[in-house]
Amino acid sequence: MLPERPTNAWTQGLDLPSRLFSTGRNDYELYEEDGEFVLSVEMPGFDPEEITVTWDDAVLNVAAEHEDEARGRRKTYHRRFRFPKNVDDEGIAATYNNGILQVTLPVATGTTAAGKQIEIES
Repeated sequence: MLPERPTNAWTQGLDLPSRLFSTGRNDYELYEEDGEFVLSVEMPGFDPEEITVTWDDAVLNVAAEHEDEARGRRKTYHRRFRFPKNVDDEGIAATYNNGILQVTLPVATGTTAAGKQIEIES
């Protein structure tokens, strides 16, 4: 049985669970509110200097690497998030506080991400 979560703006009206594949980790929350996307990612143990956030072609990349030389361990994190609407990339902002990375991405007014229907051959 698939885990079910409350519907969000992207899945509203569809008879689908909002999360089709479970990785066993629920380390982020993404929602749309007041004309912007808000992404919160749990990243305990990292320093802000170890975190890289980049935006490229409607994809937000979050990556981090921490090396604990005393224990001889390396901790890495990487996730990609694709957005269904165009984002004003000049207005993207990120903060990191108490192990939580929060990224706000303002939606570009009156636009949606381009797409097309794919023909299925038989």
